[in-house]
Amino acid sequence: MDIRAYKVFLNLAQTLHFGRTAAQTNLSPSAVSRHLQRLEAHVGQTLIERDNRQVQLTPAGRHFFEYASDAVDNWQKIRNDLDVNTAKLTGEVSVFGSVTASYSMLSQILPVMRDSHPGIEIKLRTGDQAEALERVVDGVDDSAIIAVPSKLPKKLSCLPLRRTPLCLIGPTIPSPLTSTLNDYLKNDEEPNWSDLPVVLAERGLARTRFLKRMKSLHCEPRIYAQVAGHEAVVSMVSLGFGVAVVPALVIEHSPIRETVRVLPYMHDLKPFELGLCAHEERLGDPLLNAFWNCAADSYPQA
Repeated sequence: MDIRAYKVFLNLAQTLHFGRTAAQTNLSPSAVSRHLQRLEAHVGQTLIERDNRQVQLTPAGRHFFEYASDAVDNWQKIRNDLDVNTAKLTGEVSVFGSVTASYSMLSQILPVMRDSHPGIEIKLRTGDQAEALERVVDGVDDSAIIAVPSKLPKKLSCLPLRRTPLCLIGPTIPSPLTSTLNDYLKNDEEPNWSDLPVVLAERGLARTRFLKRMKSLHCEPRIYAQVAGHEAVVSMVSLGFGVAVVPALVIEHSPIRETVRVLPYMHDLKPFELGLCAHEERLGDPLLNAFWNCAADSYPQA
């Protein structure tokens, strides 16, 4: 029984809109479609009809809606019944994440955590996203919101939470760099990457993927500055010091997002997969396991 898929279906049955369901469940519209396709294949019936004009439940879909609602309710009930110590769990779980992760992701998980386990205190530590994985490996923190690498260290578990594209950004304030970028855009030209000043994070996947792209173009980037953290990168770009590649999520939650702009280049860079990471053996701890389950409930995934 795929409870996450049921939850996505129930949301879609209520919104009758793939885009709204995608936004509310932190999935892409294509992931919502995949959930629906798997359910329809399992049931052997079309549950939702969609065309260019509307989305609507089929008779089978209306009947399945009742079943899915009961299944989700019963699942939550049995989880609560089996966890006889739910109300008694007390203690502390440490979580590391960037400032952006705290704003955009933990803000969605923590209300669920407080409702389910009010006795557990979350000790939040913030810092450079590139440090997150190391802090879990070294045992500094119980868990962390990480940018999921292509290969996860042994004995670590990762719960996928959401995906965010990587974007190339430039400044909007009047500056020599802004004028240069405007000329490229006006003439619909690909920039001469070797001539553009670049701001890089000191470490992390955004840096790695940008430099890999530069290498594929046989370009030696002109690095103006290297700073700790994506938030600092956005600040440097906003001041006109260079262009940079950062996750879209960072831009969306930046207080200075109006001072930078997304440039129409490098849209095909591999996006960030963000997830919750912890040691496998530590997940036997009831406190950390409770936090892990609340994160899973907050972010139904494909």
